Amino acid sequence: MRIGELAVRTGVSKDALRFYEKIGLIEGDRLPNGYRDFPPETVPWLQYVRTAQTLGFTLAEIARHGAELKEAPDSAEALSALFEDKIRVVDARMAELAALRAELTGRVGTGCPLRA
Repeated sequence: MRIGELAVRTGVSKDALRFYEKIGLIEGDRLPNGYRDFPPETVPWLQYVRTAQTLGFTLAEIARHGAELKEAPDSAEALSALFEDKIRVVDARMAELAALRAELTGRVGTGCPLRA
C-alpha cells in the first residue's frame, strides 16, 4: 500500500511515516515511479509502535527491541521482561522527581530560592 493509504489506515501522518522509514522502524519498497509501497503487516506494526509510545517507550527502544520481539519464541515473556525494565526506569525517575519536589518545596518562601 502507498504511504497515503497507510497514513489513513493507521492515523499516522505521512511525515511521521517517512521519519519512521528513515530511522528503520518501517520498511517499504520503492516502485519504479518512486512511490513507497508498504506491506500490509505494516499496519499492525504501527499500531504496536503507537501503543508502545503510549506506554513510555521511545522510538529508539521500539526499534531496538522490535526485531527481538518479532523473533522471540514467547513474545509475551519477552514483552513482560521489557515492561519490568521500563517499570524500574519509571520508579527511578519518580524517585528523582520526588526528591526534586522536596527540594523545591523546601526553598519556597526562603527569599532567594536559588541559594544552597
